[in-house]
Amino acid sequence: MTSTTSSTSSDVSKDTSSSSALVSSQGKTTIADTVVSKIAGIATREVNGVYAVGGGASRVVGALRERIPGASVNHAQGVSVEVGEKQAAVDIDIVAEYGVSIADLATGIRRNVIAAIERMTGLQVTEVNVTVHDVHVESDDDESADEPAPSRVQ
Repeated sequence: MTSTTSSTSSDVSKDTSSSSALVSSQGKTTIADTVVSKIAGIATREVNGVYAVGGGASRVVGALRERIPGASVNHAQGVSVEVGEKQAAVDIDIVAEYGVSIADLATGIRRNVIAAIERMTGLQVTEVNVTVHDVHVESDDDESADEPAPSRVQ
């Protein structure tokens, strides 16, 4: 097993020098996971039909964070990535708008995320997994905006 690993690493170094834009004779570029996460999060939000990025817990934390004065939006919320020297894999959690084809939405997210990451980083995206945690219904927001929630205590 050790011989397989050593031959694989030598194959990778040969392949890296010839085909990766991140490695040249003048040096090597390393891209942090947070950079790829942020790019994927922004690219996901650009797709029509995405109501929010993140599952229940991450959206709650994000909502709390947005209420803090001076706090910035976490563009990587709901996105996890695995970044190697030449490749990246992405997992995205979303809430979809009601009425949107979820299959088409996932395809659009994949296309946009792959294009953005590959264009901006030079990494090859091996997979983009999309998990839909909920469907947002517009009428729920309209009703709650018009009438304040009744107080549970007096």
